[in-house]
Amino acid sequence: MTKRPRILVVDDEAAMRESLKDWLMEDDYEVDLAASGEDAISMARDTSWDIILLDLKMPGMDGLETMSRLKKVIPETEILMMTAYGSIDTAVQAMKEGAFDYLVKPFDPDEIEMQIKKIVAHKELVLENILLRRELAERHQYDEIIGKSDAMQEVFNLISRVAPTDSTVLITGESGTGKELIAQAIHGNSNRCYMPFIAVSCGALPDSLLESELFGYEKGAFTGAENSKKGRFEMANEGTLFLDEIGDISLKTQIDLLRILQQKELIRLGSEKVVRVDVRILAATNRDLQKAIKENRFREDLYYRLNVISIHVPPLRDRKEDIPLLVKAFIEKSCLEMNKEVVKIAPSALKLLMVYNWPGNVRELENVIERALVIGLSKEIVPEDLPFSRKEMELYTSSKSLKMMEKLHIERILDESDWNISRAARELDIDRQTLYNKIEKYQITRGQD
Repeated sequence: MTKRPRILVVDDEAAMRESLKDWLMEDDYEVDLAASGEDAISMARDTSWDIILLDLKMPGMDGLETMSRLKKVIPETEILMMTAYGSIDTAVQAMKEGAFDYLVKPFDPDEIEMQIKKIVAHKELVLENILLRRELAERHQYDEIIGKSDAMQEVFNLISRVAPTDSTVLITGESGTGKELIAQAIHGNSNRCYMPFIAVSCGALPDSLLESELFGYEKGAFTGAENSKKGRFEMANEGTLFLDEIGDISLKTQIDLLRILQQKELIRLGSEKVVRVDVRILAATNRDLQKAIKENRFREDLYYRLNVISIHVPPLRDRKEDIPLLVKAFIEKSCLEMNKEVVKIAPSALKLLMVYNWPGNVRELENVIERALVIGLSKEIVPEDLPFSRKEMELYTSSKSLKMMEKLHIERILDESDWNISRAARELDIDRQTLYNKIEKYQITRGQD
């Protein structure tokens, strides 16, 4: 509380009222007096106080009834009961019914001051919690994750709830939605935040190499293993291991991973020694794991081990109200990295960004903003700085042809992947040959407009 609390003293004894008033005013408190419970209730209709010192035994309306009626009028006010030694049981009953505490007569000024300070600290904590809940409800950013949409508020809420636990979390969502940022936020707000956060992109490594990366190996375990090496699990000990693209690992690696999740131990390649590990697992995938289970490409028991808690990150097209916030953040970030003055975005350019479907999600938006800042010549981003024209946007957003939509989508993914066919096929969730066939079918060539 920034100001001194206002206090009401309710006591039928005039001497007690005046003594308390003198003591409290010496400490610069603003003090009002009431000679009865009826007077206090009448005054409460026009005035409120932070604290009420209320005598328990009074003629007419006693302290318990007075407190009950005051709580209905000014429920946020804290009440200190004043009682003689013989009425302590009743004072305890008053606390059960809502009194903050009680004072036993006779009492000295220091005792009153101590109780008032306790109430002030309590009220400040309550106010802080109210403000924090309000801030969380209106939060537009969680660590590096940005969004004011209802879908992202739900993601923020889940992060807050799961971060303090050690539960395994499966993060799902399309490529480019920011699944690794979610994992980093969970780790950064957990009890393991001062320990390592180790990330592994399972889809980027061949199966044999992935095993040695995850579990480590001993010297001589295979050709080229000239020294022993810790795996990522050991490197993440007491911290967090983030397994990205978990849907791409082989069935053999899935078995090894399941053993670690169940038993918290591993064996390095080329060794028989069991190594105990204490690691929290966060996994992410852009694949439909339940479909993979039905096709016998993913183990059901591993799925349930990973999917203790699930967080789905929505695609950008489903939360377009977040685009202006993201654009502002990406402009500020890129301008800082480029050591240039922060620019604005023209409404016409922002409108184009809002109607685009964003198959590459937030990652694609960030790349578009960075490109616009590199090639832009004015002090604001204009439509000409964007990698798509109004005509292309109209085609993309108005086309009713499924073939045309598929062609445009494949072109976009190929461009984002720099025409890396393997990577583009993974993004599209098809095999390489199918992608080659579609490139030939739609006569897609690199660099075409």
